[in-house]
Amino acid sequence: QVQLVESGGGLVQAGGSLRLSCAASRTIVRTIVSITNMGWFRQAPGKQREWVAYITPGGNTNYTNSVKGRFTISRDNAKNTLYLEMNSLRPEDTAVYYCNGAGTWQTGWGQGTQVTVSS
Repeated sequence: QVQLVESGGGLVQAGGSLRLSCAASRTIVRTIVSITNMGWFRQAPGKQREWVAYITPGGNTNYTNSVKGRFTISRDNAKNTLYLEMNSLRPEDTAVYYCNGAGTWQTGWGQGTQVTVSS
């Protein structure tokens, strides 16, 4: 069953912005999401899934080098929702984006949300 649902992707021109959201579909997962490191990952066509950013329950963040200064990860623990604000998008950011645990906990991967950046 689906436990993490990603949304907010779309087609955007280079330099544009998108905001992705990730929500938990089950109560127990919402509880876990609020107390564990959560992250965004992406998988481009023909490539392996890679880590993009993570955030701790306390709000500390870390990013892969290619998105530093352009992407911002945040979380709303009251809403049990994870966000990824993406600015200055580049064609190489084109991928399916997923959320999941980024520490000791992970669940099955959801369907993700497609981000396509045109040049």
